[in-house]
Amino acid sequence: TGRLKKLFVTGCLAQRYIDDLYREMPEVDGVLGTGSYTKIVPAIEQLLSGHKVVDFGSIDAPEEEVGRMVTTPEHFSYIKIAEGCNNRCAFCIIPYLRGKYRSRRMEDILAEARQLADAGVKELIIIAQDITRYGTDLYGEHKLAALLRELCKLDFHWIRLHYLYPEEITPELIDTIAQEPKILKYIDLPIQHCNDQILRTMCRRSTKDELLELFSTLRERIPGLVLRTSLITGLPYEDEAAFEELCQFLQDVRIERAGVFPYSPEEGTPAAKMLNRVDADEAQRRADLIVDVQSRIMDDFNESRMGDVTEVLCDGWDEQSQSFVGRSYAESPDIDGRIYFSAERDVQPGEFVPVRITGAMDGELTGELAEEE
Repeated sequence: TGRLKKLFVTGCLAQRYIDDLYREMPEVDGVLGTGSYTKIVPAIEQLLSGHKVVDFGSIDAPEEEVGRMVTTPEHFSYIKIAEGCNNRCAFCIIPYLRGKYRSRRMEDILAEARQLADAGVKELIIIAQDITRYGTDLYGEHKLAALLRELCKLDFHWIRLHYLYPEEITPELIDTIAQEPKILKYIDLPIQHCNDQILRTMCRRSTKDELLELFSTLRERIPGLVLRTSLITGLPYEDEAAFEELCQFLQDVRIERAGVFPYSPEEGTPAAKMLNRVDADEAQRRADLIVDVQSRIMDDFNESRMGDVTEVLCDGWDEQSQSFVGRSYAESPDIDGRIYFSAERDVQPGEFVPVRITGAMDGELTGELAEEE
């Protein structure tokens, strides 16, 4: 009814289909690529003044600092420390859409983090396509550990890490995670597979033995560690033996959290041109089987927590269950389960409370507010 003034397209879709967008969508008034996010305000002003906008910029240009709007609840927030990726995994389109790896300056990250802390954020979640590479392009060395130590000086209660790559984890980083109480003993470490041939085909630099050694070191150095990973089934060259090896690997390593995805060819990636493809239905069947294996591992992990009193960050009240809901260090927002708990008093969103784990339902935990010591 006249409320729609202009149609503006931005993001990865716009970047990927530069040549096709106007042909397929002639009604579009403006387009910004992933290299032009910081120009969105003047672009909208141009659109509203009657001019078309087409700006793709450079996806490899240094990150330009701009103000941000926090769209998460007040008590937790994400902070991006880098853009782009240099890993060039054979199946992944991200480097072609977001450019090479570009770290933000540490002083800019810390300034944004201070603003978030001053605004009352309790849980800071560090993100990038690969946070372990932070600083190597800007400072010539790994700087994630140094950045984390500075962030720990600010008024956050929890600091959570997403996503670490196995090949870039340094002894200094492991020590920092182990020693800093604010850094949650939770690591998101996407490995995608464990079979050596599949890893080489994917252009990953680790071997199965190296992954096993890394997991052993992490668990030894960081007591109580919860691991999350991402896995892909049905990659080119994954035969039944390689798939069974992945199932056994999961059962041996006992990774607590895993996202499982059937392989889907991404146009423009090396893997999309490979032969020896796995049928899509078979890739989905294998993904379903991995989910079954992982569900049993997660059930065992949940069972091991029964009776424990754990610190929970309350996310609010859940109308459906008629209980409070929150997360412990072992649950990241949106991707992991939650903890539903009862309490005799009102618990505010953003409040940390002790919760005794008493049960589980559909992979999520239930509990009750524990008496304060």
